[in-house]
Amino acid sequence: MTARTTRPGFRGWHEVGLLVLVGVVLAWAGATDPAFLSRRAQVELSGHVWELALLSLPMTLIILTAGIDLSIGATMALAAVVLGLGFEAGWPLPVCVGAALLTGTAAGALNGLAVTAIGVHPLIVTLATLAAYRGVAEGISLARPISGFPASFGWLGQGSLLGLPVPSLVFLLALLATAVFLWATPWGASLSAIGYNERACRCSGLPVRRLTCLLYVLSGWTAGLAGVLYVARRNTAKADIGTGLELDVITAVVLGGTSIFGGRGTLPGTLLGVLLIHEVREFVTWRWNRDELVLLVLGVLLIASVFVQKLLTRRAR
Repeated sequence: MTARTTRPGFRGWHEVGLLVLVGVVLAWAGATDPAFLSRRAQVELSGHVWELALLSLPMTLIILTAGIDLSIGATMALAAVVLGLGFEAGWPLPVCVGAALLTGTAAGALNGLAVTAIGVHPLIVTLATLAAYRGVAEGISLARPISGFPASFGWLGQGSLLGLPVPSLVFLLALLATAVFLWATPWGASLSAIGYNERACRCSGLPVRRLTCLLYVLSGWTAGLAGVLYVARRNTAKADIGTGLELDVITAVVLGGTSIFGGRGTLPGTLLGVLLIHEVREFVTWRWNRDELVLLVLGVLLIASVFVQKLLTRRAR
């Protein structure tokens, strides 16, 4: 009598569906306005995606643990303002960049400590710090834009290296580091387990609080980096940058298949979610130039992705 073996089914159907959806959106956009798919237009519009793509990486890890960070846009603005004020004060640009990254790291650490040491739900913590960090940024900058950065600094946001935009290379390095952390370290393997059952992970001896705090620190540092790239690209630091960016990031991550309840998610899915959100946002803006329509489309996509995930979870059970 021979033993029967069962092969696990293909688990990438969500990513395949997203890829098809991206293809449908691009085909529709090309049929509606062929100029949108031109190489020149896509290269110009790609400059808008790198902050979203960068911030989606730590957000994927955080949502994997059933957490959330709503303060990333405000942290990005605060870091940008610190960079601008340092430049106005006559600091060397490398020092300004370091101060911006340190500001983002400190903001993320504050979120992490409030979640892990005090035990406040991350939704409440980051909702509060969203308002607080944005308010601090507006207060210390007097809500005025800061510009006049040298052209050499603009290379970080607009220049190219090895034939690729510098922000894209920064993102690729961050993606590689995130993939190594998630797939090649024991801590990365623990994230899904924490999302499924945090109490069981604590009883098993996993450093849940330390790891969770680290994720929020990484999220803050990445927001600081995104703020630096934004200022370099736009040559302006102001307190209202990144407003609503958290909605785009969370939508991209959840649309990419990461469960808002934790325990399930993939980086390829997140990347496809980022691509879909970027193309939809840019085409709606390109075609109709109406911000309220963009928000409506993103809201529908977010609700639809949560609904589909709920159906898939029930079917799996």
